[in-house]
This record gives sequence, C-alpha cells and structure tokens, in this order.
Amino acid sequence: MSLFSSSQPAIRVWRHRNFTLYEIGMTLYSVTGWMQRVGIGWLVWELTHSTGWLGIVAAADLGPMILIAPLAGAVADRMDSWRLTRLSQFLLMMQAILLAVLIFTNTMGIFALLAISIYGGLLYPFAGAARQTLLPRTVPYEEFAPAIALDSAMFQVARFVGPALAALMIPVFGVAGAFVIHACGSVFFQSVIAMLRLPEQQRRARGRGNLFRDIGASFAYVRAHPGIGPVFLLMTTASVFIRPVQDMLPGFVGAIYHGGPRDLAWLTSGIGVGAMASATSIAVRGGVSGLTMRIFGGFVGLALSTLALVATESFLAGVISAGLLGYTLNTMSTSTQALTQSAVDNDMRGRVMSLYLLIFRGMPAIGSVLAGHAAELYGLRATFAAGAAVCLAIWLYAMPKRHAIALAMEGRLTR
Repeated sequence: MSLFSSSQPAIRVWRHRNFTLYEIGMTLYSVTGWMQRVGIGWLVWELTHSTGWLGIVAAADLGPMILIAPLAGAVADRMDSWRLTRLSQFLLMMQAILLAVLIFTNTMGIFALLAISIYGGLLYPFAGAARQTLLPRTVPYEEFAPAIALDSAMFQVARFVGPALAALMIPVFGVAGAFVIHACGSVFFQSVIAMLRLPEQQRRARGRGNLFRDIGASFAYVRAHPGIGPVFLLMTTASVFIRPVQDMLPGFVGAIYHGGPRDLAWLTSGIGVGAMASATSIAVRGGVSGLTMRIFGGFVGLALSTLALVATESFLAGVISAGLLGYTLNTMSTSTQALTQSAVDNDMRGRVMSLYLLIFRGMPAIGSVLAGHAAELYGLRATFAAGAAVCLAIWLYAMPKRHAIALAMEGRLTR
C-alpha cells in the first residue's frame, strides 16, 4: 500500500491528455534523435579517427547554445510556446533529411558534417526554450516536479533504446538509416504537437521592451536568487569538466577498447540506463523536498563514477561505470531542473530555463573542445581524471552552503 501511495504522483500525471500526448511524441522523437546522435559520432570517427574532431563537431552542435540560449529564452517568453515548438522542430527535421541525402549521394565530408552540426546547434536553443515553456502547460502547477522527472525518465528511456537500435541499424543500413529514421520521428512529433489543446500561457502584462534588456534581467535574476544561482554554478562545473566524456565515447571505444559501433552503443546505452533509473526514482517519490541534497549527491557521484570509468581497462567495468555516470548526472540535472521550474517566476520561465539549457547543453561544448585537444596530448584517461578532481574540489567548497540553498529552493515550493 505504501509503495502504491508513493507512486501516485508518477501515475497521476498520465491522466492529463496533453501530457500523455506530448510524452508519446517526444519520446519517439528522442529515440530517433539518439540514433542520429550515435550516427554522427561514429561518422566523425570513421572520417577522421581523431578525438580532436570529435570535440570540434560536438562543440559545433552544442556551442551555439552559449550565445543563442539567452536570446531564445527571451523569444520564448514573448512567443507562444506551441508555435515556437512547431517551427523549430520543422527546421530541425531538415537537418536529418540533409544528412541522409549527403550520405546517399556520397558527398559527405567532415566539413559538411561540421556545417550541418552548426545548423542544428543554432536551432536547438529555440527548440529547447520552447519545450521548457511548453511542458509546464501540460500539467497543473502542483504536479510540475513528477511531470518533469517523468519527462526526464522518458528521455532516458530514449537514451537507452536509441543507441541500442542504432547499434543494430548502422552495421546493416549505415549511418544514413539512422538519419532517415530521425526524419520520420520528427514528422510524428510534429503531428502530435498539432493535437495538443493547451491552456493560455499566464504571464504578467508588460511592455514589449528591448530583447537585450530582457536577457540582462534573466542573468540578474539568477545571480540574485539564493538557490538557483548556486546550483547553476554546480551544473556549470560538471558540464565543462565531466559532461564532455559522453562526446568522447567514440574515442574510448576506438582507442581504449578497440571496438566498433556496437560497443559505442553499449556504452551510450549504459549511461541511458543509469539516467533512466535515476529519473524514475525522482518521479516515483514525487514532490521536491530533498532534491537539493540529491543535487549535491549526484555531483560528487558524477566525479567518482568518472574516475571509475577512466581507471578501468575492462569493457564490462566501463559499461557499469557509464551506468553510474548516467545515474549521478541525471540525479543532479533532473533535480536542478525540477527545483528551478517550480521556483522560477512564470514570466521569467523561458529565459531562466534557457540559461539552464545553456549550462546543460552549451557549456559542454567548451569542455569538449578542451577535452578533445587535451586528450590528444595527455590521453583520455588523464584528461577526465583531472576534470573529476576539479569537481571534487568544488563539491568540498560548496557543501557548507547546502542548507541555505535547500531553504531558498525548497522553502518556496512547500508553501
């Protein structure tokens, strides 16, 4: 009985039609998106056999987030999230189609792949900002936390299933098959978004003002917030020094484990399984009480699991370490997202959550470039061992502030 009771928040959100439709469409889209991501990573390795190029292409995909995310957030706070989602997802669908066309016509090269990655990187900030403002409209306010955690859990299901399917498809159909499938997933997601019937977005009436003034206000808001500012700082540290390990997995497979696409898919899926388990546990428990300590626990666990990954020469141990890395990373990121979504003022939601995306998706671009070139000089193991050591030092510095952060983030949510 107690188990059922604790599971009620995770069950209750599925009763909302908009949330259920959105998650069905988004999950399939994410599955095919991970297939495309694995395909791009392996294509880079096949074309160059260079960790430096892995870092550059990852940065091309993630880097524009750093410059564009604040602007995308300001646009999301002005524009209807449903319309912005449809437009941005349509343009991203064109990326998958172009990738497939270049492969089928034997005209793909590393610079073409780089340009297409930049194109996707320029669009994702707007798609991400739209998603962050659309998801809360699918459930009542009091069910934000389990809805966000379930959304993360479904994304992690996709992280497991997508690479596994890519491992089966790429050896048979090549990377073009993954790109075609993602184009189909994009079409399906578009049709699902069109079926949503969402409530009107609630925002305080204000003048249109200047976009750049709106952007500056979002930075000032985060900096002044006693909870959001510190947890965003932790996320930034992890995103720069450890998150790039995911983009370097083809290098681990090729240079350390001497494997192929199937091995890459196993490592990527290991991260997805761990992250899925983490997100599910957050969704099942419901509420936000205690999530601040989960952020701190996930942060230190992420550093330790990274050390375990780089210390082993066993592929099986590497997959297990990848699973722990996925669990701890998602524990930190989902807890941060749930607390921030619930604590932020509604008229600041698009901008603040775009800053979250900037940190979570954009800052790893800086880390990927640095890690890629450092790995060329010192090796993958030494590079990420040093990054984990930096995170452990930051964790020791931040731990004394954890109670004040929890009061700032969770106090408002329990009112």
